[in-house]
Amino acid sequence: MKRKLFTSESVTEGHPDKICDQVSDAVLDSILEKESEDNRINARCAVETLVTRGLVVVTGEVRTTAYIDVPTLVRNTILDIGYNRAKFGFDGETCAVVTSIEEQSPDIALGVDKSLEVKSKEKDQDPYEKIGAGDQGIMFGYATNETDVYMPLPIVLAHRLSKKLTDVRKSNELEFLRPDGKTQVTVEYDENNNPIAIETVLISTQHSPEISRNELEETIKKYVIEPVIPENLMTKHTKILINPTGRFVIGGPQADTGLTGRKIIVDTYGGWAPHGGGAFSGKDPTKVDRSATYMARYVAKNLVASGAADEVLIQLSYAIGVAEPVSINIDTKGTAKVDEEKLYKIVREIFDFRPAAIIEKLNLLQPIYKKTAAYGHFGRNDIEFPWERLDKVRELKVALGL
Repeated sequence: MKRKLFTSESVTEGHPDKICDQVSDAVLDSILEKESEDNRINARCAVETLVTRGLVVVTGEVRTTAYIDVPTLVRNTILDIGYNRAKFGFDGETCAVVTSIEEQSPDIALGVDKSLEVKSKEKDQDPYEKIGAGDQGIMFGYATNETDVYMPLPIVLAHRLSKKLTDVRKSNELEFLRPDGKTQVTVEYDENNNPIAIETVLISTQHSPEISRNELEETIKKYVIEPVIPENLMTKHTKILINPTGRFVIGGPQADTGLTGRKIIVDTYGGWAPHGGGAFSGKDPTKVDRSATYMARYVAKNLVASGAADEVLIQLSYAIGVAEPVSINIDTKGTAKVDEEKLYKIVREIFDFRPAAIIEKLNLLQPIYKKTAAYGHFGRNDIEFPWERLDKVRELKVALGL
């Protein structure tokens, strides 16, 4: 029988790239918290962060009427992650913080504040045409009935391992753990694309120098791997690799430079589905890199949950300053239970893909973004985001005759 292996990875919130994502989204959340409800739609944020040994640099473009204390936000975020002692090689209290934030380009604002559709009409304006897409680009959303969270199994397990590493560290259950870490899971699939076994579990976790290698391996297996990996998928052939280099004491920004947006595959589907290329963190929802990707996931998940198909991949594309998407493509990978032309027609009738409509439908002006910046934006079981709701399933079933 033809079988295949597929691997996905995740990283903990103490990974240098994820520190940057969390800092960037903390700035966005602070803007949304402090702006008045009426003015949130006019606020703009495109912030990126770099971390290295003893240094955090925050830069980008912002438009807000609120005062944002960026250095304090940075330090609190780093301390919350767990970098609170100099012996960890990076410390939120003593690191240097450099900010270089400018105002959003007026040329970009021209297209976002007033869409091409609005500019071409004198009256009878649709309120959802008010703003244009914040940039051109392509975005993907995906869902599969492979798991109960409508995500591919490898990325689900990789994220849960990373989250478990953090949970046992923060609870002091495993006091020798430090914030930096990576996980990776390889799943074996049968000829019908059903997961049948775990081929490999890989965990690399930062640790104190006092812990022995044997104790590290035994405790990680007991407190991290066994509670997360389904027992029925573990076999006598499953390989478990824990800190394969033999030592991971120096980690975080002391060991590696971090940048916002460098873990976009970790953020989405672990490589199982395409990614348009745009990062999420630090961007307000007028940036369709973020909001349209969330919308595509929302639509795909509701379609799969309705029984319309076993898996759905949606591609959207936009032009800067234009409200309507340039293109919409729906691919069911041959698993559709209804006519695909009808499926496309119903999706266009039920869902509105213009940025203002997406922002309203998914309530994207709320300060929820820092929570997305580690352990994935989709398929979480520890927190539910608006784009993960299944509130269109019944309507889709009726419309599609399911």
